[in-house]
Amino acid sequence: MIDMSNVQRIVSKNADYQRFEVLKTNRNKRYKYGTFLCEGVRNLKEAKANGWNFVSLLYSFEASLSDWAKGMLADTETEINYALTDTLMAELSGKEDTSELMAVIRMRDNDADAILNHLSAHPVLALFDRPSNRGNLGTIIRSADALGIEALILTGHAVDLYDPEVVVSTMGSFFNLPVLRLSSNEDIHAWIDRLRSRFPDLQLLGTTAHATDMIYDADMTRTTMFFIGNETEGLNRHFREICDTYVKIPMAETSYASSFNVGCAATVMFYEAARQRGMRS
Repeated sequence: MIDMSNVQRIVSKNADYQRFEVLKTNRNKRYKYGTFLCEGVRNLKEAKANGWNFVSLLYSFEASLSDWAKGMLADTETEINYALTDTLMAELSGKEDTSELMAVIRMRDNDADAILNHLSAHPVLALFDRPSNRGNLGTIIRSADALGIEALILTGHAVDLYDPEVVVSTMGSFFNLPVLRLSSNEDIHAWIDRLRSRFPDLQLLGTTAHATDMIYDADMTRTTMFFIGNETEGLNRHFREICDTYVKIPMAETSYASSFNVGCAATVMFYEAARQRGMRS
């Protein structure tokens, strides 16, 4: 049973609806409010399973809701929920088939200590330098989650982590992978210094087609942080200088392609680390 005392009905593009729209489209407003818009069954399930803070659930009062949606509305603690018309839900949804539930979820703190304190004895991490494509960032988050990467670090001015397109494209992995945003080289060096202090065997591993060693030549059973370059510019010079080792991904001699898409390359690297560590399902 839905608790209607906690529901506000919206039948026009009023101030509440306009706030949902800016959460969807405006990066600065997302951070001003400290919340973001999310949709998709897997995303909402994983957000709830991983203890994210739901501010509101949105649904259509004109639609016949599934048992899952009714259960979410009944069992999820929120501040206030909103019942919209079918038309308003369709306009707000980023899917071809309108989501029956959307959520406003509170952002988590950008907490380096929390991430560091939850790492295993010999973690594998990844740093993505200034990602500029939402789909690539979503792909890398999903692959990192699938293949045992324990944290992702995003650097510099990049695609917004909380952009709805990024969140949706991860198919729920967004809510299961710790992500740390570091804007300056000083912050990144401080983070690496803390890692080295705790994990003396840490290696910083980059990839380039000009490397001599193959990816499988690197020992990824030790603590490893992959450095992933920007889609068009690759790794900036500063990061190239601090990498301990460079490797390349082998390609068929008959291949016309000289490189992989950044999301594909990252997935190959993550898989090799998982393979070397004997990951089993």
